[in-house]
Amino acid sequence: MILKARHYVIAITIIISLVLQIMPMPIQVDMYRPDWVLIVLAYWAMALPNRVNVGIAFLTGLALDILVGTALGIHSLALSVSVYVLAANYQRLRNYSVWQQAIIIGLLSSLYHLVVFWLQHLLTDVYFQFAYLWPVLTSMLLWPWVFWLLRKARRQLRIT
Repeated sequence: MILKARHYVIAITIIISLVLQIMPMPIQVDMYRPDWVLIVLAYWAMALPNRVNVGIAFLTGLALDILVGTALGIHSLALSVSVYVLAANYQRLRNYSVWQQAIIIGLLSSLYHLVVFWLQHLLTDVYFQFAYLWPVLTSMLLWPWVFWLLRKARRQLRIT
């Protein structure tokens, strides 16, 4: 069982992050929803860059576009750009402490949200509100726990 689960743990964590991204929440809390998909892709892109790369981010973004109901390609492009920036610097980012990585995740999350806003503004004339950036803060705060959880799963299952 562990041998089979080892091969699918990356896909399972991405599917769980997609479910968490679309899970219904109360209106008061929904604006603070962290970027679960970005956090999980960022972890795997730093830990195993040969397995999770821009292509996986693009496909995951397409799935997120379909689940959320946005125009195809909005989340795909935003996730691809964010994972590309991360993958280009993964060796440097691995050496940072978890709290420094949380700041980098916050910057990546803000890049992700600004690309999504920019594309939605071009397509639908949505106007910017600072409330769009609340998920940046919650993603930063959740990064150490998600990092610890995914690293523990990766080490216990010996995923390389």
